[in-house]
Amino acid sequence: MPPAKTSYVCLSCRVSYKLWPDPWRERRTCPRCAGALRHAGSAFAAPPRRDRAAWRTLTVLLHAGVHFRMGCSDGPGYRPRTLREVRERLVYARRTGEPAATALCRADLP
Repeated sequence: MPPAKTSYVCLSCRVSYKLWPDPWRERRTCPRCAGALRHAGSAFAAPPRRDRAAWRTLTVLLHAGVHFRMGCSDGPGYRPRTLREVRERLVYARRTGEPAATALCRADLP
């Protein structure tokens, strides 16, 4: 069975594309702006294009290395949805020395 399609995102255009994985292609380009597409994962659901705050949150998550991968019988896990939640987790990461990607995936902060 071939691998499933996965999501790629253009952060400047605020669009998402479901594409087949291509092991020979190192970089995907956006058909709208010819910029680089970022891999988001197979369990990614794009926010509405007009929701700038959600796209800023998504930008922080993808730059930190957080992806939306589907597990075996579970979803991608917790991901912050607002900039406030992102800020709280980044402050926690700086204070404790925990990597930002790990802190951003925490559902509850201690």
